[in-house]
Amino acid sequence: MRDPSKSKQRDKGTAQVLLMRLESTRLPYALKLKEKVDRGERLTDFDTRFLKRVMQEAGTARTLAVKLPEYQEVVARMTKLYDEITRKGLENERTAAPGSDK
Repeated sequence: MRDPSKSKQRDKGTAQVLLMRLESTRLPYALKLKEKVDRGERLTDFDTRFLKRVMQEAGTARTLAVKLPEYQEVVARMTKLYDEITRKGLENERTAAPGSDK
């Protein structure tokens, strides 16, 4: 039988690692991407790969937030930010002239 306290401790450890990663790399780069798409620029292949990776990670974060409600707000805010970047990036792709390197 699983020890619930060990499971919760492991979940908190995972959440801490995700928060450290968020603070050190994910959030700063996401904010740069937000500025980029808000200026009407297109996302690069690297930007798109970054977004795919963080969206996969967000699935883990959402699962943890169900178990650890204190993380629900930060997960919701980051999910919203990634969604805004993705939507605006797609809009920029659609409005870019063919062959443009904007």
